[in-house]
Amino acid sequence: MEKIRILLCCGAGYSSGLLAQKTKRAARDRGIQASVDSRSEAQVESFLGKIDVLLLGPHYAKSLEKFQELARPYGVPAAVIPHQIYGLIDGNALLDMAVRLAAGKQEGEKQDG
Repeated sequence: MEKIRILLCCGAGYSSGLLAQKTKRAARDRGIQASVDSRSEAQVESFLGKIDVLLLGPHYAKSLEKFQELARPYGVPAAVIPHQIYGLIDGNALLDMAVRLAAGKQEGEKQDG
């Protein structure tokens, strides 16, 4: 994987901004090229063509299906950030989660192609 592009949908508050920064730092420390942005729910759709993974704050768990439907035409996996990762603002764990999801996406593309 050359670069992973991650979008966090967390209401663009303090916690999500901190989580984005910690995830960027984790990627840099591990030699992974990553862009990690945090946006509000209203902005997500305009970013779907430019990202590899959509990660939702735990408070969006009930909306997961809606986001998956929005992301499906773009081949972008969407998942809810576990409370543990979000609460601890664990950039390494979030990066691991995003890399796994993106790898699954790429596997799907290879099988389809």
